[in-house]
Amino acid sequence: MALFTSSDGAAADVSVRPAVPGDEDAVTRVQVAAWRTVQALGDAVVDLVDTAAVRSRWAEAVSAPPGPGFAVLVALDGPDIVGFAAVAPGQILALEVDPGHRRGGHGSRLLSAAVDRLRSDGAQEVVTWVLQGDGGRERFLGEAGLGPDGTERALAVGMDDDGVRSVVERRWSALL
Repeated sequence: MALFTSSDGAAADVSVRPAVPGDEDAVTRVQVAAWRTVQALGDAVVDLVDTAAVRSRWAEAVSAPPGPGFAVLVALDGPDIVGFAAVAPGQILALEVDPGHRRGGHGSRLLSAAVDRLRSDGAQEVVTWVLQGDGGRERFLGEAGLGPDGTERALAVGMDDDGVRSVVERRWSALL
């Protein structure tokens, strides 16, 4: 846990901890809010998200991970969850910060904690996926030492007037 002083002189408690049952509401809120900022998805796709199903999946991921090496971490600003990361063996499956709390170090703390977790589980490499056109995430990961490794995949994200709409993700990786 770290204690920082804000510009107004007030102490702000910021930290990362493992998610616990009950955190799924905040994790779902952060994820949906973050998805709304991704141009490649668009509000129409995010509007179709079944938040109850997402919340249920996060609850299961927190309370009954599918196996060793899976974990959900949350970033706190005081008592409030403002971001999360989900890891699997060798992978960062998700890392999101509430748009209103970006540029406050939460993403860096989450990434550091996720990498620490991967290392403690024996990983020698970390991989994650970035939506094409997400320049902010590319800059963030690049500054942290990850880079694109040439692998791409297309994901169907919904229907538009011409049929199935897809987005391209690029894999980023780094040795640990």
